[in-house]
Amino acid sequence: MLTFNSPVKQLPGVGEARAKLLFKLDITDTGSLLRHFPRAYQHRGNVRLLSEAADGEVAAFILTVRSQPVTKEVKNRMTITKFSAADKSGAAVIVFFNQRYVGDIFGVGDTFRFWGKLTYDRGVPTLVSPAYEEVREGRPLPEFVPIYRLTSGLSQKYLGNLTRAALERIEPGSYPELLPKEAYEKLGLCRPAEAYRYIHFPQNYAELDRGRKYFVFEELYIFSLALTRARKERATGGAPPLGPVDPSEFLSALPFELTRAQKRVINEIYADMVSPARRPMARLVSGDVGSGKTICAAAAVYFAVKNGYQAMMMAPTEILAAQHYKDLSALFSRLGVSVALLTGSTKASEKKAIKEGLASGEIDFVIGTHALITDDVELKNPALVITDEQHRFGVMQRAKLASKGKNLHVLVMSATPIPRTLAMILYGDLDLSAIDELPPGRQKVDTYIVDESYRERLNAFISKNVKEGGQVYIVCPTIEEHEDDNELGEGLVIGEGGVVGFDFDGTREGDTKLKSAVKYAEVLQNEVFPNFRVGLIHGKMRPAEKDAVMSEFAAGNIDILVSTTVIEVGINVPNASLMIVENAERFGLAQLHQLRGRVGRGTRKSYCILVSDTKNEQSKRRLQVLRETSDGYKVAEADLELRGPGDFFPRGDDGSPRQHGELRFRFASLWSDMELLKSALELASTCEPPPAALETVRGLFDISY
Repeated sequence: MLTFNSPVKQLPGVGEARAKLLFKLDITDTGSLLRHFPRAYQHRGNVRLLSEAADGEVAAFILTVRSQPVTKEVKNRMTITKFSAADKSGAAVIVFFNQRYVGDIFGVGDTFRFWGKLTYDRGVPTLVSPAYEEVREGRPLPEFVPIYRLTSGLSQKYLGNLTRAALERIEPGSYPELLPKEAYEKLGLCRPAEAYRYIHFPQNYAELDRGRKYFVFEELYIFSLALTRARKERATGGAPPLGPVDPSEFLSALPFELTRAQKRVINEIYADMVSPARRPMARLVSGDVGSGKTICAAAAVYFAVKNGYQAMMMAPTEILAAQHYKDLSALFSRLGVSVALLTGSTKASEKKAIKEGLASGEIDFVIGTHALITDDVELKNPALVITDEQHRFGVMQRAKLASKGKNLHVLVMSATPIPRTLAMILYGDLDLSAIDELPPGRQKVDTYIVDESYRERLNAFISKNVKEGGQVYIVCPTIEEHEDDNELGEGLVIGEGGVVGFDFDGTREGDTKLKSAVKYAEVLQNEVFPNFRVGLIHGKMRPAEKDAVMSEFAAGNIDILVSTTVIEVGINVPNASLMIVENAERFGLAQLHQLRGRVGRGTRKSYCILVSDTKNEQSKRRLQVLRETSDGYKVAEADLELRGPGDFFPRGDDGSPRQHGELRFRFASLWSDMELLKSALELASTCEPPPAALETVRGLFDISY
C-alpha cells in the first residue's frame, strides 16, 4: 500500500520518461496526482436514442454493433475504419481515423456506450472517433468521466487510469486531515478518502456534490485559518516608530493637484504609519488603472524617509519597475530622497553598489522586481514595503519582502477594483482604501460588442487606426492551440453538449473556436496586415523577451501587438488607442475592464471592441455591463453578482494555475458558498486546527506582516 506522499514512480506504468511528463503538471507524488483535479466531466450518463439527438449534439448512445469494421487506406497513408451500430430507433455509422486496431475491438453483436458529437452525413447519423466503453452486465458504467489538464505525451485515459490506481492503493488513513472534527459534525461532510474518490470518479450528481462540498469547505477553512492567524499577529504591534510629518513639501513637488480620493487615501496611510499604537500598517489600495495609486504609495515612502527609515517597492515585471523608477525618481530627486532600481538585469557592478548603499543606509528607497527578495539584499533601517499589482505575486514572495525587517508597514496596490463586500472577506487582514475617481483629463474609452460577421469591418478599422498613427492591442484567450481541446467536446456547457463544468458554472462555453495568440499573430502578419508591424507577447516568454517586446511597442516600433492577458499589467503606451479582445466571453469582467484601461491614456480617441459569438445569455449580459459603464467598481460589483469572485483571481495566460502560494478558490464561489465561508471563519476562530492544517497555512499564505 502507498501513502499520500509516496513518489509517483511507485505507481504502475510510471517510469522515468512518464515521471518527467507528470512533473510538467507539477505531479511528483500520489498527493499531487490526486490534487490534479478534473477541470470538467464528460457527462456520459446523458444517454439518448439516435432518433432523439439533433445534428451536432454531443451525447452518449448505447449501440449494438451491426456490421464488421472495415478498414481502408486513403491518401497519405491515412486509414479509415467504418462500421454500423444501432439502437431501437435506428442505425449510425461509426468512423475512426488512423486507428486500425479498433477493428479487433468491435465485434458484431457487441454493445457499447459511445460518446461524441452526432452529425448527419447525407442524412445518415454519424459518430466520428467517439469515446467508447463496452456494456457488460453487472459492471455499471460511470455517469461522469473526468477531463484533466494535460501536457504533450499524456492522454486523458492514461491520467484517469493512473489516478484510479492511486486511489486504489493509498492507505485510507494516510490522507491529510485538514479539517477539525467539528466540521464533520456540523456540516455532515464526507471523509477525505471518499472526497477524493467522489471528485475524480463520481458515479452520479450526488457524489459529485458531496466531493465538491468537501473541497469547497477545505479551501475556505484553510483560507479562514490563515486570515485568523494574520489578524492575531498584527494585533501584537511593534512597528517602527514614526513621528508627524509635514506633507506640504511633498505636495508642492507634485506637478498636478491630487484628487479628493487620493487625498483621502494618503490621510488613511498617514494615520496608520504614525499611530501611537505602533500597529504595523497593512493596507490594500485598490483602484482603476490610472487612478493614481502610485502617488499614494509615494506619499507613504515620503513619510518613512522623513523619519529616517528606508522603503522598498516590488513590481511584477522589470519594465513596470523601470516605469515606476522613471516616474518616482524624478519626483524624489526634488525632495532630496535617493532612489535606486534593482532588477535581474541590473549590471553586476551596479547591483553590488546598490546593495552596499541599502546596507549602509545611503539609499532611501529601492524599486525592483523579485531581485529584492534575494537573501543578500539587506536594508539598514527599513520601515515600509510596497507591492504593486499584488495579485501577481505569490504570497510567499510578499512575505519574503516583508521579512527584510521586523513588523514593517505594508502597502499593497491592486489595479483591479474590488467590491468592498468581497475585499472585507478576502483581505480581512488588511485595511481597505479605494481610489474611486480618476484624475481629470482621462478620456472615456468607447466600448463595442461585435461578432465574427464584423471581421472584415473590424480589420478595416484596425488598418485605419494604424494609418492614422495609432497602435493596437489584440488580446487572445490562449497562447497556442491546445492538443486536448477536442476532448472537451462542445466545451463546458451544462446540458448543452454533454460536458459538465467542474465548477458548475454555466457561463463558460466552447461553442466558438478559441483564437490562440501565436497562430493569430502569424496570420495577421502574413495574410491580413503584411504591411504593418505585428508583435507577439505571452506568458510563456522569458521576462527579458516580454520586456523587449513591450519596450518596442512603447517606442512605436510595433503597430499591432497580439497578446494574452499578460498585458493587463503593463506600461503606459499613450499612443495605443484600440483594444480588441477575441473570444471576450472567456474573460472575467474585471479582466476585461483592466484590458480596456490599457488604451485611452493619451490624446487619441480610444476604443475597446469585444469580439464574441457566444450564445449564452448570461455571458451576453456580462459583456453588456462593459458597454454600459466605465466605473471599475460598478463593473466589479456586476462581476461578483454574475460570476462570483473567481474573475478577480484569474488563471495564468497559459491556462495554468497561478504561482504557488497565490490565493485562488478552485472550488468555492463566495457568491454561492457564503454560508460555508461563515462556518469556516467560525470554526477557524473557535476550534483547535489539525497540525496538517497549520502546516498548509504556513506553506501557502503570508501570515506575518
